[in-house]
Amino acid sequence: MSPGRVALFVTMLAIAVGMLYPFWVMISDSLHTQSQFISGSGFSLGSWRQLSAALPVGRQVLNSTVICSMSIFVILAVGLPAGFAFAKLRFRASSLVFLGIVSAMMVPLQAIVMPEFVNVTRVGLTSGYFGAVLVYAALGTPFSIFLFTTYFRGVPDELVEAGIVDGLGYVGALWRLVVPVAVPAIATVTVLQFIQIWDDLLVGLLFIQNTADRPITVGLAALASGRTTSIPQLMAGSFVSALPAMLVYLGFQRYLVKGLTMGIDR
Repeated sequence: MSPGRVALFVTMLAIAVGMLYPFWVMISDSLHTQSQFISGSGFSLGSWRQLSAALPVGRQVLNSTVICSMSIFVILAVGLPAGFAFAKLRFRASSLVFLGIVSAMMVPLQAIVMPEFVNVTRVGLTSGYFGAVLVYAALGTPFSIFLFTTYFRGVPDELVEAGIVDGLGYVGALWRLVVPVAVPAIATVTVLQFIQIWDDLLVGLLFIQNTADRPITVGLAALASGRTTSIPQLMAGSFVSALPAMLVYLGFQRYLVKGLTMGIDR
């Protein structure tokens, strides 16, 4: 093995250890009681058994799943036709409009969160999921439009023209011809938005006022802010919260890599 390959292997191994070490800490610390954690010895599953009493984990994981699913559905429903329109249709000022949408990706959430909160509160959408879903969809749609536009520009124009000649129209050509070959791009948007929404705390904390509807990240923040926080319980809850995002990433990794490298492949 050449020295370059050895150096690359050692570097990748060090990065892997650095990335996986926090998960090892979460698992090992969760296998203690609070007294065992303080003393640094012992083993117990008590923190896992007591987690559901301290935190409605099942309900909050379900809330996070519903919020992510609804937000991603809206993002895809808007991003797919918009990306197709920018890539394949020609209309006045399309480049300027596309530039404006892409520029929205550069606006940080912290700069607009208070105006968004005021607007969502005025229309009464903070009592359930819909306020947070609306904000997440607004934040994720510009990226989805940008990525789908880039991907659809690589789809041959002849494919779309053939569908139109056969009577499908632009809408039929999109859903029956273009979308089936855009699975990597759809998977890329889905995975990246799922991870971002699932791990977010700020939007869930501000835009979901009903305690029963709050996601797992908000529940963990409330658990950590208690006067008598159990570190093993917090680590157990953190691992439960991190696991779905990990599984989604690993399940769609092949499509994600293809979607992110599509510009290089084309």
